[in-house]
Amino acid sequence: MNKLLDKFLGYFGGFRPLVLAAFLFFGTVFAQEKPLKRLKIIPFPVVFYTPETRWAFGAALTATVRFKGDSAWAKPSQLTLGLAYTQNKQSLAYLPFQVFYDNNRYYAYGEIGYFRYNFYYFGVGQQSPPRELYGVDFPRVKLNFFRQVKPNLYVGLRYQFEQYDITQTEPNGLFDKGRVPGGLSSRTSGVGLGVFWDKRDQVFFPTRGWVIDVTYLNNRPFWGGNVSFDRLGLDVSGYQLLRKNTVLAGNLFTNFTLGNAPFNMLTELGGPKKMRGYYQGRFRDDNAVLTQAELRFPLYKRLGAVALGSVAWLGNQGDFVRWNDPKYAYGAGLRFTANRRDHLNIRLDYAIGSDGGNVYFTIGEAF
Repeated sequence: MNKLLDKFLGYFGGFRPLVLAAFLFFGTVFAQEKPLKRLKIIPFPVVFYTPETRWAFGAALTATVRFKGDSAWAKPSQLTLGLAYTQNKQSLAYLPFQVFYDNNRYYAYGEIGYFRYNFYYFGVGQQSPPRELYGVDFPRVKLNFFRQVKPNLYVGLRYQFEQYDITQTEPNGLFDKGRVPGGLSSRTSGVGLGVFWDKRDQVFFPTRGWVIDVTYLNNRPFWGGNVSFDRLGLDVSGYQLLRKNTVLAGNLFTNFTLGNAPFNMLTELGGPKKMRGYYQGRFRDDNAVLTQAELRFPLYKRLGAVALGSVAWLGNQGDFVRWNDPKYAYGAGLRFTANRRDHLNIRLDYAIGSDGGNVYFTIGEAF
């Protein structure tokens, strides 16, 4: 176990203390917050099938936490630990989190994970080659720490690291021919600033209010990477209660890249949160603008449903945004409230894009 931990931490060079501190901090959360009234743990099976993985099996534990000393109105924190292994000998380990501490005075969110996996590559921008399978090993660290400066308003620092090493390519494919930005290996390390404004009435299932997240990341060799680029992003979600337990939710997401980012750091659409209905990474480019909406309504007791739709545009540093080439998706889903106190849902979605349909089974809302 110590050798595995040393190998994982070895990727981060001078940032090892920061990553280790994050593990110790969240370990302390679980160690201290044992009373049932402050800690709720939900086990969650991980089972899926894709052509590139075959069957995958695993488990996840999601914990909602309230800290000792916090008031009844303090926002709950959430941490999820997931592990999975596939028939093709791929493995995933991930710990996404969002933590409100000291009566919402401090807020942290992000992810720590290690992935040995296969993905399909569909090209960049207007490029539309046949999909190409590749294998990759990479650790990923995303850390965002904020301090409340006014009611609902937070400012803070961001850090992101990823060592992306391609381990398998298709003969005579785009990777073999050197036609993929970033090549067969890249190390990105970025430091930045953030502004977070949160006026939701609830964290996991808001019925009123807004949340705005502004991101700037500076990726340079100075911070420990081997590429140079900047990213500027905006993520805005709004919620309106139409009638009892029926909510209209909307999301606007934009991301813009300046510089020579590797393909894995370009803005990508698809997957369980951004543009459901498409394979994650089906579309990627320097820039993206995405709008999506959901109508959320109850069915029976803990069971609910949603109708969803999205439209998105991509662009690059020459085109900026190609407004004449939108991408569309739509679908529906079911919700089961696993934690009634905080209205934390398990969700099952089916969405359709121009390539066909995709199923998503996970915990928590997409936005």
